[in-house]
Amino acid sequence: MNAVPVYLFLGFLDGGKTSFMHENLCDEGFMNGEKTLVVLCEEGEKELDTSRYVGGRNVTIVSVEDKEQLTEEFLMQEFKKARAERVLIEYNGMWMLNELGEVLPKNWQVYQIMMLADANTFDMYNNNMRQLVYDKINACEVVFFNRFSDEIDKMKLHTIVRAINRRANIIYEYKDGTIEQDQIVDPLPFDIASPAFEVKDEDFGLLYLDAMDKPENYNGKTITFKALVAKNSKMPKDTFVGGRFAMTCCVEDIRYVGFLCKWSKASSLSNRGWYMVTAEVKAVKDKMFGNEVGPMFYVKDVKPAQKPEEETVYFS
Repeated sequence: MNAVPVYLFLGFLDGGKTSFMHENLCDEGFMNGEKTLVVLCEEGEKELDTSRYVGGRNVTIVSVEDKEQLTEEFLMQEFKKARAERVLIEYNGMWMLNELGEVLPKNWQVYQIMMLADANTFDMYNNNMRQLVYDKINACEVVFFNRFSDEIDKMKLHTIVRAINRRANIIYEYKDGTIEQDQIVDPLPFDIASPAFEVKDEDFGLLYLDAMDKPENYNGKTITFKALVAKNSKMPKDTFVGGRFAMTCCVEDIRYVGFLCKWSKASSLSNRGWYMVTAEVKAVKDKMFGNEVGPMFYVKDVKPAQKPEEETVYFS
């Protein structure tokens, strides 16, 4: 069965999702004659009109009134009725993404996830609905801040996004339609230009995100950091994980993250013990990284350590 491309448009009410979808459906570069099913899970101010779109007869729009209506059976039924070849989904900002994942047909493949937000109200949503904001930004590839103006604190918006997702592109659209790519360089709290440096307890989360995202930048660096050691019987005897428990969006979402460490004396370490680890990083391609390039830590020294004042770290 052929994969069905799915494009997700995320965000909150009046964030600009429908307008953005409208622009895409009017774009000859996006509309190449494919039969397209558009699923609207939220009623916005702007209405979609198939008569205005490129190849409008090939666009079918269906609305979902409530979450219970959004089932695999419903999606397959509408897809077949439209004889569609691809799907656009405007997702309700108050619904969690995992709920959509549970009902997407197995051969539907998400090609792109975009987050649309009103730059004037985004901070309010982040303050009051942090978990919902995290849920959307964590998954997306692009964040569009529309209705932007010079009076809005760009750094604040940038910082919120980067605390959740360091890979997403950030784009600002001014009220006159001008587009600006985010060019803010994120400073790191440790000197990555130095051949050797120590990472503070509270900065482990940033080290983890940056090293996993750009392992080549850490190749050959010697790093000292405090870690909670994790081992299990399935690991090679000379391998352990040096990491920390990290909180992403809320207390309910705390998980252990860490680096793969190679050391000939790994068996001497206590599982769940605290240690100061000094290791040289090598960017290597390994099956432990899913056959991709990742940071492998070759340990030079390990010393017992006291647990930090704050055992949980944050990605910000």
